Amino acid sequence: MQDSTLQISIVVPLYNEAESLPELCAWVDRVMRANHFSYEMIFVNDGSRDESWEVLKSLSVQYPSLKASSFARNYGKSAALHEGFSKAQGSVVITMDADMQDSPDEIPALYQMITQDGYDLVSGWKQKRFDPLSKTIPTKLYNAATRALSGVYLHDFNCGLKAYKLEVIKTLRLYGEMHRYIPVQAKWNGFSKIGEKVVQHQARKYGVTKFGLERFLYGFLDLLSITFVQTFGKRPMHLFGSLGILSFFSGSIITLWLIGEKLYNITQHLKYRNVTDNPLFFLALVAIILGVQLFLAGFIGELMVTNSDKTTDYQIKEEIS
Repeated sequence: MQDSTLQISIVVPLYNEAESLPELCAWVDRVMRANHFSYEMIFVNDGSRDESWEVLKSLSVQYPSLKASSFARNYGKSAALHEGFSKAQGSVVITMDADMQDSPDEIPALYQMITQDGYDLVSGWKQKRFDPLSKTIPTKLYNAATRALSGVYLHDFNCGLKAYKLEVIKTLRLYGEMHRYIPVQAKWNGFSKIGEKVVQHQARKYGVTKFGLERFLYGFLDLLSITFVQTFGKRPMHLFGSLGILSFFSGSIITLWLIGEKLYNITQHLKYRNVTDNPLFFLALVAIILGVQLFLAGFIGELMVTNSDKTTDYQIKEEIS
């Protein structure tokens, strides 16, 4: 049950960030105390191979508001956020990265935009970035493609610093690289008041980035996936059935036309050739077979929709609460 007195839940996914954790916790605690917020910090250790979990254990003694979960292996940022969201109880949920490139000083303004300005979700916009061109240029292309396909007009979908109403995060299902499309999911789930705030981007102080250029390819594929799932996830027969019927009847009409043409030529004593000698017959046959397969795929999809899947089951190794 939600603790009605808890104002803010701060969810922080992390992977090999042992060096930054003490400074980050101190910074968050300082901001929370200065603004008299009741809060909890929820860290999700995504299978780190360094001393991150041991550091969190020691910090939990110093900060009673600290909670943490540790995955048995590395599942990715989406899994970590999903786990953190399942634990969050504050009326406003703030997400931020553990590398200290997101500033906790932004939290009070984000909290105000949710509680006073009425936003369902506020996404940070790192207008001035301290990243190389190899990262900033693909990011701009990715953001432009996401805006075009989703209809959600944000400058920086991938900014880790975001604020949400509690009810927003409880509707999300995150796996793969879906954390990049939380604003898209939120809009499709009925939370349409989505805002944006220019936030400070700081140069990385400790360690190195854990993401490579391949994330942009995976992210784009996931954008296509989430667009399909949100449009047809609850009614796959509408897509596969429609395509199957179109393909089946197209192939059938071509076949009948070829047979009719042959019969006409025979009755008129005109030159004709066997239907099977015409390449169009084989194209029509493929279309008929494909139509049947698509129709069956629609039925299978409808059956799968009625059963729960395991895309958001993650193995928790240890917890701090």
